[in-house]
Amino acid sequence: MPEVIFPGPEGRLEGRYHPQKDRDAPIAIVLHPHPQFGGTMRNKVVYNLHYAFYNMGFTVLRFNFRGVGRSQGEYDQGVGELSDAASALDYLQSMNQNSKHCWVAGFSFGAWIGMQLLMRRPEITGFVSVSPPANMYDFSFLAPCPSSGLIINGSADRVAPPADTRALVNKLHEQKGITITHEEIEGSGHFFEEPHMDTMIDSVTGYVKRRLTENSR
Repeated sequence: MPEVIFPGPEGRLEGRYHPQKDRDAPIAIVLHPHPQFGGTMRNKVVYNLHYAFYNMGFTVLRFNFRGVGRSQGEYDQGVGELSDAASALDYLQSMNQNSKHCWVAGFSFGAWIGMQLLMRRPEITGFVSVSPPANMYDFSFLAPCPSSGLIINGSADRVAPPADTRALVNKLHEQKGITITHEEIEGSGHFFEEPHMDTMIDSVTGYVKRRLTENSR
């Protein structure tokens, strides 16, 4: 898979870019967990999400936020990381100008960044939010949430308790014009340890495939 270096707001960002042969292929970016807790684009959940999207026919980019791996800059409380994600999406779009669908997927801290990116970029047609840390971060900016998506978490998550995720989902359910699908993987912790990883990826794949056939927002 080609390693890529692309310009970010604070210098170079390091990524993995996986293009399809089809010039009209949908595009997706995948965002990694918290940089200060060992989160990188090599994270298992991020890696598996990347390949799930690629196997569904998406051209996919995952990358390291500033200060992680070979990405320049330093951790910026989520503010700079959101700018990094916007730059990554710019880069992906510049390489795939014919794409009709644009998705964002994020895990944990990456899910929080992904949801903020959603608010800034009306061209995003769908999202996948894995283990969103609704107990640690304020998601109230999702008013209204601009597109439909999947929120997926584990019933035994001790990092981001399921009750907080359910409260977030309930809040989003009240909004008109979008559909939030929520799936809770029974027995899984925050990181979808085996055998839960396959279950989670199967859920994501099933959801995204359904959405692509509906062509809905």
